[in-house]
Amino acid sequence: MINRICDIREKVRLKKPLIHCITNPISINQCANAILSVGAKPIMAEHPMEVHEITATADALMLNIGNITDARLESIRISLETAKEKDIPVLLDVVGIACSGFRRRYIMDLLSLAMPDVIKGNYSEIMALCNVDYSSSGVDAEPGIGVGCITKAVSELATRSGGIILATGQTDIITDGKTTVYVKNGTYQLATVTGTGCMLGSLCSAFMTSAVPMDAVVSACVYFGICGELARTNSGNGSFMVNLMDRMTILKNDEIARYMNVEELK
Repeated sequence: MINRICDIREKVRLKKPLIHCITNPISINQCANAILSVGAKPIMAEHPMEVHEITATADALMLNIGNITDARLESIRISLETAKEKDIPVLLDVVGIACSGFRRRYIMDLLSLAMPDVIKGNYSEIMALCNVDYSSSGVDAEPGIGVGCITKAVSELATRSGGIILATGQTDIITDGKTTVYVKNGTYQLATVTGTGCMLGSLCSAFMTSAVPMDAVVSACVYFGICGELARTNSGNGSFMVNLMDRMTILKNDEIARYMNVEELK
């Protein structure tokens, strides 16, 4: 797995793929910089009149509903359909669907049109996809959802969707319905600054240009988690974010080998 992560990273650096992101304005800057940090190129176009053309030229598409407008919702539909027509890998981040019936209905309609290669959400968001009666407040995961409970949910969802499910939390859970991987890298400080979940989604999308979705998502979770661990600081949130961006740029392969904390279940 260590060799696989390093190989994906090198392929992205050499290929310099174009990653089209339709994401929330709260994290556009962080996502663009995360993509640049691994050698890929970001484009953050979101106007409905141009997204078909731009998506068609991209190497991967990341969709994120963290902040929604009528134009952005229309653009997400257009880009998803374009990407599926062109066989471009897609990651969909279902931000906030556990706290908004409107978002939940929109996502279910979207999934009926086309299925992304990867569906990403925190534990509460994934639970909301699996259970129509589940709800929570805000865009953060509710405390107390056990790894065993969410593992069962993501496995069932992956089997139904035919894609990869990424449930993010203290332990990131990635599954295709057959194989499940726990990535235990990371730090609590990732939750103290905005946009880190979106950054992870952008890294997954970049890595999907050079690997099958399962390998890409596991690799991105390991990579980002280790960067978070090495960025930890007592100097405050601003220093942590700067350290995180630095680590994403300079992380060494031997550091990946030293700090990787992964468990694979069959």
